[in-house]
Amino acid sequence: MSAPAIVKEPRWIKPVLIGIALAFFGIFIVIPLFTIFSQALGSGFTTYLRAFSDPDIFASIRLTLLTALICVPVNTVFGVILAWVITKFNFRGKNILITLIEVPFAISPVIAGLLFIFLFGSFGWFGSALMARNIKIVFAMPGIVIATAFVTFPFVARELIPLMEELGKDDEEAALTLGANGLQTFFKITLPNIKWGLLYGVVLTNARSMGEFGAVAVVSGIIRGITTTMPLYIEILYNEYQFATAFAVASLLTLLALVTLIVKAVVERFIAEQRKRDAGAIAHNKEE
Repeated sequence: MSAPAIVKEPRWIKPVLIGIALAFFGIFIVIPLFTIFSQALGSGFTTYLRAFSDPDIFASIRLTLLTALICVPVNTVFGVILAWVITKFNFRGKNILITLIEVPFAISPVIAGLLFIFLFGSFGWFGSALMARNIKIVFAMPGIVIATAFVTFPFVARELIPLMEELGKDDEEAALTLGANGLQTFFKITLPNIKWGLLYGVVLTNARSMGEFGAVAVVSGIIRGITTTMPLYIEILYNEYQFATAFAVASLLTLLALVTLIVKAVVERFIAEQRKRDAGAIAHNKEE
């Protein structure tokens, strides 16, 4: 029986697909980036720097960075614990827990913000108790941190769970058999194996923390100079027709995003190299 003939695609397919990809990239990535920086620097670099003399801008930058500084470590620890529990233990409700990780991605950030208003607002479930103790959550920094932490908590766990499932339990069980305790096993065995995946999740968490808009807009009350993060303040400036200042702040936020993207690309490269080394080691062990 003769082998089936190999069907080759027409020659025009490759250049057309490449052209479509490049056009899409140019329209949705290159042109917006060029517009942001050209508008920000259109009046000169001196004018660009002068735009940051507004104290409210510094307040928004400080609040954005502080929120990320709080949310990233918290979600990193929580994500590692969650991934460890899911991959190392079997228990009832495990599939439900895995499903719940996806909740922040399944609902709108605006809905998440409303949820915290219903919980911690003055007429919410815990509102009267919080007001009696003079504790302010919504329309203050704690609400912004809580909302941002909610929408960003899945990233670390989502990166680590498949990685830790692929690595298995053999190394940890061997370390425990040799007398290592739980902390020694984690820091000497588990953490070195998951470090690049963990860093990748941290980068994604940081990027979303700085750029979150919907949930933060609801719980912050958008109080100028107090509860306005950089994305919120950009909208305020744009609505007030302060286009040069709005694009200046947008350019700074874009630069932070580009730095995050570069770090993400570097981490992805190290992850790919590590997987190649692991695959080579496994193949070498099988040959022996």
